[in-house]
Amino acid sequence: MAEPSEEIPRRVIGAEAKRVKRVTLGIADRHERHGRASGAMKQRRQDPGTQQRTYRYRFYPTPDQAEQLTKTFGACRWVYNEGLALRAGAWEQHRVSVGFAETCRALTGWKREEGREWLREVSSTVLQQALRHLDGAFSRFFRKSAKYPKRKKKGRSRDSAIYVRTGFKWVEDPERPGTGLVTLAKQTVPLDIRWSRPLPAGQVPVRLNVTRDRAGRFFLSVLVEERIEPLQPVFLPGTYAPKAVGLDLGLAALVTMDDGSVLEHPRLLRKHGEELARRQRQLHRKQKGSKNRGKARKRIARLYALIGDVRRDLLDQFTTRLVRENQVLVVEDLPIANLMRPARGKGRRRKAKLNQAIRDAAWGELLRQLRYKCEWYGRTLVIVDRWFPSTRRCSACHAKGPRLDVSVREWVCAECGAIHGRDHNAAVNLRDEGMRLYWLVAAALPPGRAVPALIKASELPDVLIAA
Repeated sequence: MAEPSEEIPRRVIGAEAKRVKRVTLGIADRHERHGRASGAMKQRRQDPGTQQRTYRYRFYPTPDQAEQLTKTFGACRWVYNEGLALRAGAWEQHRVSVGFAETCRALTGWKREEGREWLREVSSTVLQQALRHLDGAFSRFFRKSAKYPKRKKKGRSRDSAIYVRTGFKWVEDPERPGTGLVTLAKQTVPLDIRWSRPLPAGQVPVRLNVTRDRAGRFFLSVLVEERIEPLQPVFLPGTYAPKAVGLDLGLAALVTMDDGSVLEHPRLLRKHGEELARRQRQLHRKQKGSKNRGKARKRIARLYALIGDVRRDLLDQFTTRLVRENQVLVVEDLPIANLMRPARGKGRRRKAKLNQAIRDAAWGELLRQLRYKCEWYGRTLVIVDRWFPSTRRCSACHAKGPRLDVSVREWVCAECGAIHGRDHNAAVNLRDEGMRLYWLVAAALPPGRAVPALIKASELPDVLIAA
């Protein structure tokens, strides 16, 4: 006979949960003010017809501002970890659920404790945003869309702080609309910001995100709500058919289009590989904890920052040009996470090199930019199913050939004798299949309704695809 299973402790609720929070966990009870009944917190509603857009600027803080921001980054990291320990301990030891409101009340108690006066030197709204991020991490975990939240570590986690509208002061410059003075909470001097482009004139920032990268550079990300006007539709010459482009992502060439043009792979990691290896050797020769080791680490971070900036600028310009010149953009649904599985066993060195090349290509960033730009500017992004045989299908007679090794760059169709370049043939097939899906969706929509900005083959009904 099988042994009886252990009973799982149930969640503690009601008066007992309040007693545990107050007595054991040290979370103060909620005080009702002026006899008003408590209600759900109202979230700020976005104005209809507007889009949230982030503008990123670099700024140069004074020594006092840099010191205060360093304290802010450390306090946000500490509050996040302390809130994580409080919520995890409350559930594991007492089976009590602690939410965002309880952690905010616990934050008030932490500030009053002896030896933690340094928490008062940081804006309370910034610390509450760190707890809100923790609450969002738990929400994603409960929805099974992310793993259990982890502690943040100094030097490894990103240094960032969120300032909501009550945490900063914005004064627009009347002579230069879209620019102005930004003063953060707990600071008296405005930030020295390099306004590379203006914000929408007359708009007050909704939120600021101050970050510091590994190279020691400070950036200010400004979130605003603006009305983005869609671009004019692009049609084929002499017709009302939308102009489409098929994009085949690869490693020999980063992007191959159906008209034969290509975007060459910059291979930035290979280009700077020798310099990176040399600086890594210098780092390992330094004594741990020394200032020279910190300097060597910063030199490596600056080189990686240069690589990231060049790659990001290249993809941003390329995706903007594609969206402006085409009405429909067609790509393949690439399983990037599966392609970059860990290198193990025989051939692991070759697989590791392949993973590095895929990482250097930044396919995910390219697809991310195409998605939101198509949504902004009234374009349509069609994502063809990953099992569609775009490579070994003849774009002339649609005959399906045998499987091709990665090393095969050209092949001849056995049915019609056409000679195909591997990537160009795939781009043409993707364009044709994407337009087929586009017209199927357009025909199924009610009259007067626009085609959606994203069409994904894996999410369409089977009846519609087989039509």
